[in-house]
Amino acid sequence: MAAELVRGQNHPLPGSRLEIRVSAGGPAVAGATLGDEAGRLREPGWIAHPGSPRLPGLEVSRQAAADHRIAVNLEALPKAVHRVSVLLVLPAGAGGPLSFGALAAPVVAVTGPDGAEVAGYTVTGLGAESAVVAVELYRRQGAWKVRAVGQGYAGGLAAMLEDQGLPRARETAAAVEEAVAPGAARAAAPPARTGGEGRGLPSAPAGGPSGAPGTAPETLPDTQPEAATALRPASAGPPAPPVPAASGPVDYHHPRRAPRATAGPPTSAESSAPAPPSVPSARSGTPDRPVAGDGPGWSMEERLYNQVWGMFEDLARTTAAYRGAVDFADSRMERELDEALADPRSRLGPGADAARARAGERRAELVDRARAALERDLAQLTAESEVVEPALPPAFARWDSPAWDVHRVPAQAPMAVRLGDLGLPEHSVLRIPMLVRLPLERGLWIDAGRTSSAASLTADPHRRRRLAGELATAVAGRLLAVHPAGGLTVHVLDPTGAAASALAPLTESGALREPPATGPQGVALVLAGLTRRVDLVQMAVRTRATDALPPDVDPAGQLLIVHDFPHGFDDRAVNRLRYLADEGPSAGVHLMMVADREEAREYGPVLDPLWRSLLRITPVPDDHLADPWVGHAWTYEPPLVPAGSPVLSRALGRVAEARRRHGR
Repeated sequence: MAAELVRGQNHPLPGSRLEIRVSAGGPAVAGATLGDEAGRLREPGWIAHPGSPRLPGLEVSRQAAADHRIAVNLEALPKAVHRVSVLLVLPAGAGGPLSFGALAAPVVAVTGPDGAEVAGYTVTGLGAESAVVAVELYRRQGAWKVRAVGQGYAGGLAAMLEDQGLPRARETAAAVEEAVAPGAARAAAPPARTGGEGRGLPSAPAGGPSGAPGTAPETLPDTQPEAATALRPASAGPPAPPVPAASGPVDYHHPRRAPRATAGPPTSAESSAPAPPSVPSARSGTPDRPVAGDGPGWSMEERLYNQVWGMFEDLARTTAAYRGAVDFADSRMERELDEALADPRSRLGPGADAARARAGERRAELVDRARAALERDLAQLTAESEVVEPALPPAFARWDSPAWDVHRVPAQAPMAVRLGDLGLPEHSVLRIPMLVRLPLERGLWIDAGRTSSAASLTADPHRRRRLAGELATAVAGRLLAVHPAGGLTVHVLDPTGAAASALAPLTESGALREPPATGPQGVALVLAGLTRRVDLVQMAVRTRATDALPPDVDPAGQLLIVHDFPHGFDDRAVNRLRYLADEGPSAGVHLMMVADREEAREYGPVLDPLWRSLLRITPVPDDHLADPWVGHAWTYEPPLVPAGSPVLSRALGRVAEARRRHGR
């Protein structure tokens, strides 16, 4: 039985040869774009449209029409392709509707070579959008899946191509529209849209990608291979846009294993009521045991890094599926009650009580089914976490991991570092490592002030400040321990000397080249030296004379830790700090601030760009970070060293010994 998907849900594909049937509800152009591992559209040649209908492994319709068939051969796609996005665009100037809101909801069906339907999706909730990515086929751990996307663009094809990272997207969109214009002119006029078609979750207001999160939590950029922004691999393009909504069951199909058979989704028992978002039933048999290092990549480190981010995405989407199903169950119960009790005369008595009971039972049934699917997916993710966590290298591992017992100063810097853990309230035990790419493209702000989280509200202000200092030391110590000897130099500003106890592991181990700077003069001296270094490096890069830097310029990466900002800072020092936050990363100078924003309020909006330029983390658990796919507010847990553990002191002792051995 075919799976009826809701936005964000995915489903495994049974083979490589597929046909995608699209009913657009009126004349529309059907096409497809190819994406690399990061979902990025590299060049115009990766777009299939009526003017260029054939690409390797892909063929689309040759003109605008109400119905389309797209042929796909996944095995024939270029090896660099990891994603196929199926798109619908309303042709401009054809006398037809200007937005999908005037049409019936588009319907997409994915079928196998025998014509049997594999999955279907009704693209609901569209309004002012004139272009939409309906579904995407994507490769995950060697297996292909289909995902319901339903992401609309009021800016049309140009906005869609820009969002997929295509250079000169507007020029390409104009060329595509010109190529399809003759066929669009021959298209028949569309039927008018009627209310109530389709089902699913509503999209976000038009004006951009539908459902793009506009929430308060700071979004963690997608850091899958070759994705771009603040926490991404270095070889980059823009990240795939956030996809609002739900996910299907998590599939850990290993590329060297035979595929597992899956059962189709259960059908709704009530034929008269709208069907709920489909929740696939449990897979037959026992799921394959996850394998550590099952992500893409050339090295085990890269494969583990990508696998962790794959787990992060899976957990975000499967939780979104559960939340979407619960929301649907609530809305359906309200609708049923409204219909049953619309007549004021029927709101009391045994009949009303029975109607309420029936609506409540149906809601409970839907929620129980969704919870069962969530629990199944969580069990699979937990099993993967139990395999992956012990295999993580020190840079990725928790402080209590055995990896630190055998830690040695490496010969080269890692690709990423763990800056904490992320979790959601639906599954308080499962935690995903928060891995951040190195070198840091954004500085870090350890917020020592009060936040809205329960842990922050109940913590003593002095304890929060002490924990903030300990977190800064733990992060700096981890960075020193995972860099080669002499590969990272740490400078510490402690104007008031209040952080001496928190800094003890750094100062007592000998891992610091210079003791922490105190007082306004010490602050000014360190800031002047780092500002000069940034100026010299930038000048050398512009003139292509990087080998002509003065001998006193330290070639190692630089990390500046600022405690108790703004104490000890005058206006000149504040300006230098802002300069280092903006220009430092490009010259190998990175900033980590321990600060309470309220204590710097006298500077007003002058410092707003500084706070925005830094990635905020907290010394106590807080839900201020959002994922780049769904936009959940994740609970962040800081990577503090366990109380009484000597792991950090031992690691820093090895750093100091390696520096002495190498004369650095």
